[in-house]
Amino acid sequence: MTVLVGYVPSALGEAALRAAIEQARFRDEPLLVVNTSRGDAYVDPRLVQDHDLDRVARELTAAGVPHTIRQLVRGRDAAEEIVDIVEAEDVSLVVIGIRHRTPVGKLIMGSAAQEILLRVPCPVLAVKAD
Repeated sequence: MTVLVGYVPSALGEAALRAAIEQARFRDEPLLVVNTSRGDAYVDPRLVQDHDLDRVARELTAAGVPHTIRQLVRGRDAAEEIVDIVEAEDVSLVVIGIRHRTPVGKLIMGSAAQEILLRVPCPVLAVKAD
């Protein structure tokens, strides 16, 4: 079994990563860090740069957590990528960061977190940034 965390380079992503490290240790399972981008913009703030990927890998190694990092740029949204990984692999828990949005904001923009919560067959831990 594996703990999966959807990671973005932000306070929200860092909060999700910290919670995922705690859960991976508690469950004695490896951690799969997933970062995605549609690849449809010149600059995507959700796409982790190489130096940040290296920092995350060093942090996980220092924490003693076996891990894999996947960065996917395949024209699909994050929810689709995470749902597909969970369905294809032995994932025990998904950890995601969430932010507060108004009901109208959710209606207009949709919610990747909501799609993940509704579609994955395993528990989901949703965390907020400090």
